[in-house]
Amino acid sequence: MAIPLPELQRREGAVLPSSSLSAASFGGCSTDSEGKSPILIFFLFHKAVLNELDSLHRLAMALATGHQVDIHPLFQRYRFLRSVYTHHSYAEDEVIFPALDIRVKNVAQTYSLEHSSESNLFDHVFELLDSYMKNDESFPKELASCTGALRTSISQHMAKEEEQVFPLLIEKFSLEEQASLVWQFLCSIPVNMMQEFLPWLSSSISSDEYQDMRKCLSKIVPEEKILQQVIFTWMEGRNGAAMLGSSVDDSNVQCCLGSAASTLTAPLDTVICACGAPSSGKRKYLATNNDVLETDGTHPMNEILLWHKAIERELNDIAEEARKIQVSGDFTNLSVFNERLQFIAEVCIFHSIAEDKVIFPAVDEELSFSQEHAEEESQFNEFRCLIQSIQDAGAMSTSIAEFFPKLCLHADQVIETIRRHFNSEEVQVLPLALKHFSFERQRELLYQSFCVMPLRLIERVLPWLIGSLTDDEARNFLKNMQLAAPAIDTALVTLFTGWACKGHNQGICVSADGCGCCPVKKFRDIEEDFVRSSCPCTSASHEDEAKRPAKRNIVSCRNSNTSEPLDTANACKTLSSERSCCVPGLGVNSNNLGMSSLSTAKSLRSLSFSSSAPSLNSSLFLWETDNGSSDFRSAERPIDIIFKFHKAIIKDLEYLDVESGKLSDCDVTFLRQFIGRFHLLWGFYRAHSNAEDEIVFPALESKEALHNVSHSYTLDHKQEEKLFEDINGVLSELSRLHESLPRGHFAQDLTGSSPEVSAAHGSDCMRKYNELETNLQGMCKSIRVTLDHHIYREELELWPLFGKHFSIEEQDKIVGRIIGTTGAEVLQSMLPWVTSALTQDEQNKMMDIWKHATKNTMFNEWLNEFWKRPESQNETSESSISQQGNDFQESLDQSDQMFKPGWKEIFRMNQNELESEIRKVYRDSTLDPRRKAYLVQNLLTSRWIAAQQKLLQASSGETSNVEEITGCCPSFRDPEKQVFGCEHYKRNCKLRAACCGKLFTCRFCHDKVSDHSMDRKATTEMMCMSCLQIQAVGPICTTPSCNRLPMAKYYCNICKFLDDERTVYHCPFCNLCRVGKGLGIDYFHCMTCNCCLGIKLVNHKCLEKSLETNCPICCDFLFTSSATVRALPCGHYMHSACFQAYTCSHYTCPICSKSLGDMAVYFGMLDALLAAEELPVEYRDRCQDILCNDCDRKGTARFHWLYHKCGFCGSYNTRVIKSDAAIPDCPSSH
Repeated sequence: MAIPLPELQRREGAVLPSSSLSAASFGGCSTDSEGKSPILIFFLFHKAVLNELDSLHRLAMALATGHQVDIHPLFQRYRFLRSVYTHHSYAEDEVIFPALDIRVKNVAQTYSLEHSSESNLFDHVFELLDSYMKNDESFPKELASCTGALRTSISQHMAKEEEQVFPLLIEKFSLEEQASLVWQFLCSIPVNMMQEFLPWLSSSISSDEYQDMRKCLSKIVPEEKILQQVIFTWMEGRNGAAMLGSSVDDSNVQCCLGSAASTLTAPLDTVICACGAPSSGKRKYLATNNDVLETDGTHPMNEILLWHKAIERELNDIAEEARKIQVSGDFTNLSVFNERLQFIAEVCIFHSIAEDKVIFPAVDEELSFSQEHAEEESQFNEFRCLIQSIQDAGAMSTSIAEFFPKLCLHADQVIETIRRHFNSEEVQVLPLALKHFSFERQRELLYQSFCVMPLRLIERVLPWLIGSLTDDEARNFLKNMQLAAPAIDTALVTLFTGWACKGHNQGICVSADGCGCCPVKKFRDIEEDFVRSSCPCTSASHEDEAKRPAKRNIVSCRNSNTSEPLDTANACKTLSSERSCCVPGLGVNSNNLGMSSLSTAKSLRSLSFSSSAPSLNSSLFLWETDNGSSDFRSAERPIDIIFKFHKAIIKDLEYLDVESGKLSDCDVTFLRQFIGRFHLLWGFYRAHSNAEDEIVFPALESKEALHNVSHSYTLDHKQEEKLFEDINGVLSELSRLHESLPRGHFAQDLTGSSPEVSAAHGSDCMRKYNELETNLQGMCKSIRVTLDHHIYREELELWPLFGKHFSIEEQDKIVGRIIGTTGAEVLQSMLPWVTSALTQDEQNKMMDIWKHATKNTMFNEWLNEFWKRPESQNETSESSISQQGNDFQESLDQSDQMFKPGWKEIFRMNQNELESEIRKVYRDSTLDPRRKAYLVQNLLTSRWIAAQQKLLQASSGETSNVEEITGCCPSFRDPEKQVFGCEHYKRNCKLRAACCGKLFTCRFCHDKVSDHSMDRKATTEMMCMSCLQIQAVGPICTTPSCNRLPMAKYYCNICKFLDDERTVYHCPFCNLCRVGKGLGIDYFHCMTCNCCLGIKLVNHKCLEKSLETNCPICCDFLFTSSATVRALPCGHYMHSACFQAYTCSHYTCPICSKSLGDMAVYFGMLDALLAAEELPVEYRDRCQDILCNDCDRKGTARFHWLYHKCGFCGSYNTRVIKSDAAIPDCPSSH
């Protein structure tokens, strides 16, 4: 279990980094900077994002409440935040989560799905901003609501990451591994985004946190000075390059960068965004000379043709390789072929993104090749899926033979599509760019488009591209890059140049001026000078390298085919002996580069076209999805009942979201209805989430393959409960203000107070009311979005797991436990609420599952009695739900095939017809035994009961005076204190028995003096013992003189049961009232045993309908007994009083003969007794075959008259099944 970080503290429902993060360490290390976890970078990013979201939400709320807010800067801030957060999310998906999933399963997938939901939220916000109209009155409130929902969703996501993911990273990864992960994370973000991301992050945190961040980065970034130079230059921003030396306080980094900073950095006059249009100010470019002339007159924009040729050449090679594979049938190197295809797919996708984001908007804003780019991407995906299918097919010759022609066909299709696309661009776009742009502007556009790629992809692309060019083309390419790059990017261009030299065919340095003096060599000289220097940090540097492996990867132009990491000593020798280009590689693991780079491309594509986040079919989820679970909805399963509630929840969430916008000018009735609907949803959501947390999720976690799969959803439930509480608080305040507004105006009319004061007071109340109403609308939007996404992820991730890991019987048990903890009061409101959101077919399927799960119980009987109650006694407040419930009852009646003869029909039957009906009952397999016995008993006594019913009707018509009814007088439980009731119950009324028409305080009093039993559920009348008036049975007296006197604290309309002393609940599965606080509180109903058990007896031995029997001691029927019943370890039951008396002389169950408890002490006494006892000689060699009642195994034991010990379990609870003759050395066990 992960240990939560002590540095985290709660703020507004989210876990945020402490404001003094620098004072605490991560990962349980010391408080100095050496021990801080590199994961600190993520905490700081979370804090910056949440601060920006809070600021945007405040501005949106100000706009919604009538304040003047400039929408255009707000739009730009939204766009920047979306770009930063999207790239952060995709970098997590491609680096952090796959690494975590290797060591801790079932954690990362949920957070990747949440990234997809958050991307959709951003899309919705931008759709709203794009449709902005100044005369649209609903726009401000809608923007505030969407911003609030976005803030809530992201803050909850980050809080969960800080509570679950980050502690796992700190626990499962060493500091060196954490640093490597964060470095890969940074290298996965596009270069132009990094140039904006790091300065923004630096400006969003405190000075202490900024110092911690610099020290942390110095440990994350590989130790090579040029890499440190690139990162810290980005961190300082455009104006901070000259201050780089002072930006790194760590002694090692300061010493390493001291000389490099002075050479590689230069002041910049004008700040220019890497992805925006160039400013009109002066710019300085990296060049060999200050004034660079165009030597050959070639347009820089023609480099696009070089990209096209290189891509076409690579695709032709891939197609040729596909044909070779088809001819040879050798699929051994298919993985290499797949990697090659993956790489060129990334190049094409990033190339098209660069065109869409940089080139085409500059040439013509209306120019677009988005359809062609989408088609290419789709074809690449199909190609990759085909190769994956071939790999999955393995050595099956029949399957592979089918893939041969498809492989070549797909390769030819990709080549033809791209060739056609390139030709269109060269005809339509390139001439316009050459015509309208200067050489300088062309270089700028090319450089900006190149920086769309992340560093880890650029490291591979540059050698590949330069390797396909001639010497002159390569020199011109590097020259244009150096001329276009601003001076702040000196180190970055130096790095690019070194990587480019790596791929040159002759293995020599390709300099920008043609003389072999490229910036890489200059930087190499700086590095050589540093290595030769005898600064005090040299020894410390070696010690630090010993602590963590060097992440650098020195790349030399002379060894273009290899890239071996070098230690410090070897680096010194290399630098002193070689005079070739030598730059470090990133040292990141490229095993999942294709997947991650395509994920980054997806993020850029979504930012370009405002499309939705990548689907689960994309490569982003290849490491986590299971194709075998795609048909999880194809068949109904018992567990599906849980997800029926989701539809009802979504329906009410939509109601809250829509109707919250109408509270600004609503009346009291509408407000109360809204509050009531909210509390109804809150209650059912809480019951649903508790059932998942206490029953469903533990069942999932019990499977070894599913550990940690549900922890994120448990955190969701806590956060969502906090949202409900916040909304409830706002609704309470809103209701109070709503009530105070009319009273304020009324007070003004009566008291004649100053109109100015009253007007000011009313205006202030209205202002507060409008602010609360706007805030509430946003909160309702937030909780709808949060729960919608939660339900979507739950159904997508958890739902298929039940079909894969749980049998139907296990699912039945889970559903039974959920239903068994749901009380009758909850079901009375829940069933109409759920069914109102379902179609008739869905209702029938849901009830089929319920009936199957409760087949051993009285649930169907309770359900029929519940739906047949009078409308006035139905607590459901909404007519739509009631109507749906009536329709639902009709479907139940149609499906109920139980035998229900009426008294009139029975009275007309002769003896033969009566016997025939009894035989029908016995043959009816749909009836449970208890119901069958009840019907047969009533049929046998039907003539007498029918006569009594007829006699009662006649006598009731003749008798009109109350005094003539037997028992028409009060009875007392405590005569001295004049407390109404009887010896059995305390209540203020008497019940009129339907069978004989007499008044009795309870059914026990009736049965005590009568020759028949009272059917309490048939009771329709009662007599109030205060006014002695007979009236319809109910919880209160309807006589005006009694002033609504309650008959008892508890009243059950089904059982017609009243009790004024004890805590009682009605179990819908027993269909009886039982003593206790209720199902799910201190009791639950076991669907197999068909009885209510204590909540602590969840894990007990189940026996089907074990309570529907007589007590083995007193023979009283246990199911309806009012006496306390005790569960035995074997699964049988008896009265507690009977158990006490029985165990005085017995220790075995009277039904199955198993021991009633731990008999180890008693059996030890028997061991001692038998050891001291000496048998007669003629019996010493005799053996007896025995059967152990405790372990149910057969064995042998030495002869004895009373005691025979089981050789397997050591129990003396055995019986003799056979006595053998004398056998010498009789074994004692078997």
